[in-house]
Amino acid sequence: MKRLTHIAHPIVVLAWGVLRALIAFLAGAASALAVRPLTSDPASLITVWPVLFVTFPVAVWLLDGAAGRWGGVVAGALTGWWFGFGYFLFGLYWIGLAFLVDAKTFAWLIPFAVIGLPAYLALYTALGFALARALWTRGAMRILTLAAALTLAEWLRGHLLSGFPWNTFGYALTTPLQFAQSTTLFGIWGLTFIAVAVFAAPAVLADERADTRRPWLVPAAAAVVLVALFLGGAFRLATTPTTYVDGVRLRIMQPNVPQDEKFSYANKAQVMQHYLALSDRATGPNSAGVASATLLIWPESAFPFFLTREPDALAQIAGLLHGGPVLITGAARAAELAPASRDLHAYNSIYVIDHDGSVLSVYDKIHLVPFGEYLPFQRLLERIGLRQLTRLQGGFLAGDRRRLLAPPNAPKFLPLICYEIIFPNNVLPPGERPGWMLNLTNDAWFGESVGPYQHFQQARVRAIEEGLPLVRAANTGISAVVDPVGRVIHSLPLGSEGLIDSALPQALARTPYSHTGDAPLGLLVAVILVIAAVRRMQQ
Repeated sequence: MKRLTHIAHPIVVLAWGVLRALIAFLAGAASALAVRPLTSDPASLITVWPVLFVTFPVAVWLLDGAAGRWGGVVAGALTGWWFGFGYFLFGLYWIGLAFLVDAKTFAWLIPFAVIGLPAYLALYTALGFALARALWTRGAMRILTLAAALTLAEWLRGHLLSGFPWNTFGYALTTPLQFAQSTTLFGIWGLTFIAVAVFAAPAVLADERADTRRPWLVPAAAAVVLVALFLGGAFRLATTPTTYVDGVRLRIMQPNVPQDEKFSYANKAQVMQHYLALSDRATGPNSAGVASATLLIWPESAFPFFLTREPDALAQIAGLLHGGPVLITGAARAAELAPASRDLHAYNSIYVIDHDGSVLSVYDKIHLVPFGEYLPFQRLLERIGLRQLTRLQGGFLAGDRRRLLAPPNAPKFLPLICYEIIFPNNVLPPGERPGWMLNLTNDAWFGESVGPYQHFQQARVRAIEEGLPLVRAANTGISAVVDPVGRVIHSLPLGSEGLIDSALPQALARTPYSHTGDAPLGLLVAVILVIAAVRRMQQ
């Protein structure tokens, strides 16, 4: 412990200026390894999450040495910004790939996406560090203070300005799958609090004896928490078998259409023929093709046209289904506007289409992607020549409310388009519980980067939080069927074409988290911050 003290204090705690910023940046960048999958198998994603046992103690030591204006709060905020900038820069670099799909139009915006977004998101980390430093005390209490402050900052990141909770720190503890089971109790925000507290715990090993008399007790307690989470999750997995809904057969089609072809109207016939042929492909010697399915599922924005304005496309779909399954597909839906209006507006939607080609029900996406599906200050930015990535003039419109859809001969399902599924405790409509969640997405924007793997893992955690099975159809992957404890029943790898034929897993009873939401965590964070404030005033 003395040797650790001699390393931590002169190298990290007393670091200042450029060196302090560099240490914080490198610690944040290394922390991104905890949310960067090392494997390509969705059923066994592995990350280097133990690296946080090094990077979060470094964050604590940097806050120990923060000095200057307002009791070191400004220095703490700057430290937090550099830590967050490194974390988000290396964790979200892949967003820039979306601007290469139409490189002639959007490539010049890559620096703004790759650097600007992490710079903005790092403001929340700066807020968490600043709050922690304002309430900083000696000893083990500062570990809980940092966990509470960062959890609050991360929660705000997930809610303010439309929210973007991607890669919140709690996701580091969702692999292996045993750890992720704890989200049924307190959700991903609660797991974020635990993750920060557990990973930062070794920092006290460098404390002076006057500050922490038995410093080994703190990392020992953190180890006990980790073991308890793992064993509890292992018990839940071992005692929760996968059961299936009687009489429901799913067929998920992953077409792997290149992004630049998918949105070209000139490719209309080619795209439709590809979908139709692939959907009816036999998957075995006894396969009857699409006729063996109850539900045929196609991914987000499946067509380079407005589906209901193309009668021939609906006729082709009816011919494919020929009195058999129901089709659930993503598609853009033209908005009904006044006859005099020249504007073209649309919704990003999910259609349920009967076997005769008639539309049974529609869901319009509520949580749109900023700069991808719409622009803030849309009309103003369009006047100066800017467009969102989808290039639809006027941008997409948001749907009015979350709703369940009820296909024939299958349980009601919750439709979620693309990144709508990444928002914890904000996916289910109040007072209603579906039998399953359906996530249609198009991650072809991001190629074969880590982005689609991160997206899949976050969708998987929503299934565990809510105790609901997840069915996922993606244009280029990762398509999958996931049971309500997060086990991957079937999947198709990223960047491949294929089909999944599967039964529909049965939902579990409502989880504690689905009942209580984030209220217990909010109370815990408030109590810790109040205690820290009182102790700070007493010093």
